[in-house]
Amino acid sequence: QVQLVESGGGLVQAGGSLRLSCAASGRTFSNYVMAWFRQAPGKERENVARITWMGGITYYAASVKGRFAISRDNAKNTVYLQMNSLKPEDTAVYYCAADTIIRPTGSYAYWGQGTQVTVSS
Repeated sequence: QVQLVESGGGLVQAGGSLRLSCAASGRTFSNYVMAWFRQAPGKERENVARITWMGGITYYAASVKGRFAISRDNAKNTVYLQMNSLKPEDTAVYYCAADTIIRPTGSYAYWGQGTQVTVSS
């Protein structure tokens, strides 16, 4: 019932920045906890960041803390992931996910198609 579309991925040099966007449609956006996951080749899916309904509480994986920032604009039905000081190990497909409550990793109800982020060294 919710469609999520990521954008903003691409190729960037190490140390550079990208901002990912996830546009949602189908339901009231503020009803959903939003999260970003990533999947690198040969690695398990990782919960990168999460933001609660009104943006009051955020979570970051230790691997990205201090470099990435998640935010949301409920008026625009959009969640963002600002990615700074990018490293080659950040290379992955990044997925946007949504659910009405906080759930264990992998159990979010709705997922986007993913956007590729490649960081060159």
